[in-house]
Amino acid sequence: MSQPAAIRTERLILTAPEARHRDALLRMLSDADVMAQLVRDPTIESARASLDRHEGYRAQGLGFWAVEHDGAVIGLCGLKPGAEDLPIRGELEIGWIFDKPYWGKGLAGEAARAALDWSWANRPEKRVVAITSSEHAGSRALMVRLGMRHLADMDFEHPLYAADDPMRRTVVYAVDRPA
Repeated sequence: MSQPAAIRTERLILTAPEARHRDALLRMLSDADVMAQLVRDPTIESARASLDRHEGYRAQGLGFWAVEHDGAVIGLCGLKPGAEDLPIRGELEIGWIFDKPYWGKGLAGEAARAALDWSWANRPEKRVVAITSSEHAGSRALMVRLGMRHLADMDFEHPLYAADDPMRRTVVYAVDRPA
């Protein structure tokens, strides 16, 4: 199962990251403000590793798409398999990361809705999950706007963060395939 060449929404184009996107994505993924709720002390190396990891999901027809708006690369959004070492193993996970100038404009929600629509049309999973730090109010609010519900019984302590790190407490949300 492969990804589409592009998904177009009213304001966005979602496409597999290409060489022309790489510099903007590396800058965004290594920006401490952008990554504040995701990665402690992001670097160009951690940004490269993230992009490479998502490239590895392409064989499964998954991975985050580069998100373009008015010709600029503004973020990443897409689907990936739930990590093997987390309670969401075996689930289809949605996620998004947007550059700071594009926060609060509804663009992440527009991209995420497009990714969900694509998943319902092209994937067999009965639901899609999302995870974030319990303290990440912005992502949690977007999950609710996407029709996701909090699955408190699946919340967990994320092993990537130290025991005293507030980002360790991770919440799980899910949305079921539309009837």
